[in-house]
Amino acid sequence: MGSKDQGGGAASSGGGFFSSFAAGVRSWGTAVHKSVNGLLGYEGLEVINPEGGTDDAEEEALRGRWKQEDRDGYWKMMHKYIGSDVTSLVTLPVIIFEPMTMLQKMAELMEYCELLDKADECEDPHMRMAYASAWAVSVYFAYQRPWKPFNPILGETYEMVNHQGISFLAEQVSHHPPMGVAHCENEHFTYDITSKLKTKFLGNSVEIYPVGRYIVTIVFVFIETIKSNPCYILPYHRTRVTLKKSGVVLDLVPPPTKVNNLIFGRTWIDSPGEMVLTNLTTGDKVVLYFQPCGWFGYDIDHQFLVAFMIRRGRGEQFIQLCFAKGLSQYTVHFRAGRYEVDGYVYSAEEEPKIMITGKWNTFMSCQPCDQEGEPLPGTELKEIWRIAPTPQNDKYQYTHFAHKINSFDTAPKKLLASDSRLRPDRYALEKGDMSKSGAEKSRLEEQQRTEKRTREAKGEQFTPRWFNLTDVVGSTPWGDLEIYEYNGKYSEHRTAIDSSNVADETDVTSIKFNPWQYSSSSSQ
Repeated sequence: MGSKDQGGGAASSGGGFFSSFAAGVRSWGTAVHKSVNGLLGYEGLEVINPEGGTDDAEEEALRGRWKQEDRDGYWKMMHKYIGSDVTSLVTLPVIIFEPMTMLQKMAELMEYCELLDKADECEDPHMRMAYASAWAVSVYFAYQRPWKPFNPILGETYEMVNHQGISFLAEQVSHHPPMGVAHCENEHFTYDITSKLKTKFLGNSVEIYPVGRYIVTIVFVFIETIKSNPCYILPYHRTRVTLKKSGVVLDLVPPPTKVNNLIFGRTWIDSPGEMVLTNLTTGDKVVLYFQPCGWFGYDIDHQFLVAFMIRRGRGEQFIQLCFAKGLSQYTVHFRAGRYEVDGYVYSAEEEPKIMITGKWNTFMSCQPCDQEGEPLPGTELKEIWRIAPTPQNDKYQYTHFAHKINSFDTAPKKLLASDSRLRPDRYALEKGDMSKSGAEKSRLEEQQRTEKRTREAKGEQFTPRWFNLTDVVGSTPWGDLEIYEYNGKYSEHRTAIDSSNVADETDVTSIKFNPWQYSSSSSQ
């Protein structure tokens, strides 16, 4: 594998093939697109099939979940929003939704949280990072679902217990722009995240700006083509996790995610780029590279050529190279394996310590390595995470854990009436009644607008129940960011309920969804 001499500092640009590759093509290319010129009114539209190919672009454009009349109508409707922040401005049809809210989506990162338990118990500081990075990768199997979660109503919450000893709480603290805050902990770790979005719709795509302080950054993908297929991009964050036994604080910066073919063609998701997990306490770091799907081209200089020529770290798979003559740099074209993730754990001195390899939809393995990134003699590749069995032919490609998130089995006693599970639009969609789901979604959105008018008429502000707005205001290139912190009141609330001897005989399914600030709204 490539050495530090070939790529500079280990953690930033070298220390092995995978990181040399990541540094050499940090500004990754996008797949070679093909315009769809056969569709009248959509000349120049770009479509990529889920295998990363474009030769069948016109045929692929006619596939997907949309009926032609719905697809055409939505395309025409969205044109008037070009240049606007559409985060909570546009009412989207439930045909593209899954029966889950964004608050619940934030909880999906906890499916394999036992990896954080292992990280906290691990005495080896570098294996600790390997376990923690496997946890960060594990959620991408769930994130590949091509469905949009519901935007939470202001004041909506989501609670989850009965999973690996965790207590999870999320609350929607702002409607426009949508902003959610979550806190999760068990005996091994605490996890805090703030999510805030600002978008700009370009007609071909949505730009999502990274408005966030040090614990969270939302990354966006900028698509330059003027007439490409509009897409929505899921928010991903720079997240902070504290391991209780070891006392270390981990900071996570994931790769950007792009959703392709939202209207034309089969919708699919890819997350090409780097994931960086940093131990803020010790300086150790994990750098993982998520390979892009399809045929991609990169210009690289000779410094990285040797690294490309060396055999891959697993199996007999080789990268295919072809060199364009007459160029000052080599143009490298290769068939990237979808789902593949490779990288290293680096020490604070930027030396590779553990090689990590796998597929984000299947497994992750690791192996101790030398300073050149080569496996140490006498060591073997060790699997540290594997995807759990999933339901067959599930309509929304849900995992068993995703179904648990929607289930009342993971709800605590005396569930808050503002919980996402109780949303009538979400529940109707879960039961397959798309018409009722759409009607309930419209009703809730109108109630939210009524609340806003009432609040403005009273000259009042919305006050979150479980998180406090601090006096700190962060500054970003895209605007100010209000800083929230967990106030601990939920822990007190839950302790009081759990210690009560009064039996709770309430049928939780009979609770009416009520995130509203004013009683007049809840009675509508």
